[in-house]
Amino acid sequence: MSNEQTELTEKLPQATHGSKDRPLKIADIEIPCYVLEDGRRVLYQRAMVAALGMSRGSSSTSGGDRLAKFTSGKALAPYVSPELLRVTTNPIKFKTTHGHIAYGYDATVLVDLCDAVLRARADNKLQQQQLHIAAECELLIRGFARVGIIALVDEATGYQEVRARRALEEYLSRYISQELVRWSKMFPNEFYEEIYRLRGWDYHKETSHRPSVVGRYTIDLVYDRLAPLVVDELKRLTPKNEKGRRKHKLFQRLTEDIGHQKLREHLYALITLMKAAPNWNIFYRLVQRALPKYTDTPQQLELLETSIEEE
Repeated sequence: MSNEQTELTEKLPQATHGSKDRPLKIADIEIPCYVLEDGRRVLYQRAMVAALGMSRGSSSTSGGDRLAKFTSGKALAPYVSPELLRVTTNPIKFKTTHGHIAYGYDATVLVDLCDAVLRARADNKLQQQQLHIAAECELLIRGFARVGIIALVDEATGYQEVRARRALEEYLSRYISQELVRWSKMFPNEFYEEIYRLRGWDYHKETSHRPSVVGRYTIDLVYDRLAPLVVDELKRLTPKNEKGRRKHKLFQRLTEDIGHQKLREHLYALITLMKAAPNWNIFYRLVQRALPKYTDTPQQLELLETSIEEE
């Protein structure tokens, strides 16, 4: 292989997940499928053409050529969108999980193509020798009706676990920064003043030292209720030292645009409830009703043992 060919091959999108050993199964039809590194779900070209019941043709005619000729033919052309025509005439060239070069189509193409074929059959536009293709399309469509094509590909390739993990990472990245955000005062004095009032304690503005239970209240009232799963990630990124204290404040790991904004809104809501309550018990009942915890499991109860939060 020439250097130019090697360089071209290296630039091809790489499949990160494949279903060679457990292909996508719809009725009695099996189609190997892949998930590319950019998230595209791809059906193996040769198998997809075979699944549609198209003849193998001559040795000089590839499956892609037959599919392109079919979609651009007189019978089907009125039912094929410009986008469907484009993708069927320009298959995706990629490297499989085993490093082999292959061709394929976006998984949703099969759904669109079957729909076009069945509409053409309904209008009696297909040629006699094309009717068996419509029969295969009908089988496929019935399979799609039970489970979406994307979900089928993800299950066949094992990508669903990665998809869930990536969705979680993307969600958490909106709230949590991997880098420490510059410290700034986030918790207003009112937050602590109201805690002391509701507990019947004397509040001294001249000192920042607070009972350790205030730190536990902060976890319970604020971080446990801020957004789903956020508190666990904040704790992971801000571990305790050997003395049981955190070197940085949890809010320094929140993103400045979304995380800090959400924190401010939550604190204002808490302070409003505090001011409306005559004592701690009534306040806590209001919080449980208006701002319930996103996670309230035995594992989360250990957060009450968190060391003091000196905001």
